[in-house]
Amino acid sequence: MARVLKILTAPNLILRKKSDMIDFKRIKKNELEKLLKDMEMTMKKNDGVGLAAPQIGKNIRIVVINVKSGTIFMINPKITRKSILKEIGEEGCLSVPDVFGKVKRHKNINCKYFDLSGKEIRLKSEGLLARVIQHELDHLDGILFIDKATDIVTEKKNG
Repeated sequence: MARVLKILTAPNLILRKKSDMIDFKRIKKNELEKLLKDMEMTMKKNDGVGLAAPQIGKNIRIVVINVKSGTIFMINPKITRKSILKEIGEEGCLSVPDVFGKVKRHKNINCKYFDLSGKEIRLKSEGLLARVIQHELDHLDGILFIDKATDIVTEKKNG
């Protein structure tokens, strides 16, 4: 049964560490599957569109992304191509609550990652999905969106 995990918030130092690659030979598939399901549940319960393992205290290269068709589970993701064209969009982050800012990101990207079975997947993305992938992969390198953002605003929640 999947459970909701605690999300670390800045300035926690785990969020600033570069994450390690997953070695499929050294990790049990059922442990990895449980972690991915827990991350998916955590992301959805917190109304997130993506979640990276450092945000739940694990410096490993795993990302989950919520898309219309379901959840993309990315193990050892890597961007393989970035468009020259960039666009500015508003971003927020579960690890930097109530803070939003404008971030310039590549408009289109190609990436590769492994699924749970260890199969390499190649994905071309644009727009919001490309933005979310870039945001989440930054987490794996210890980078937060506030490091790149302009026009940062803090919104206080009512209540």
